[in-house]
Amino acid sequence: MSKVNIQPLADRVLVEPAAAEEKTASGLYIPDTAKEKPQRGTVVAVGTGKKDEPLTVKVGDTVLYGKYAGTELSVDGHDYLIMRESDIFAIL
Repeated sequence: MSKVNIQPLADRVLVEPAAAEEKTASGLYIPDTAKEKPQRGTVVAVGTGKKDEPLTVKVGDTVLYGKYAGTELSVDGHDYLIMRESDIFAIL
């Protein structure tokens, strides 16, 4: 897990996406053009939550999120997604 100097606000969460799959279950290599965007990642930073709604995720949790959830950003060569907690479907 990376150390990052970004503090999300309110109910937002900073997630480091998992690496895309390189091989299928049967051992075939997936070309770069056919790789799907990962839908799981690790929470790197969390906001303070809303006044009446505290956050349920915490730093270090592995989460599942929507395919088009969040905004992509790159900091010091690492890719991250910043999204609302409501875009997260489950904690693994």
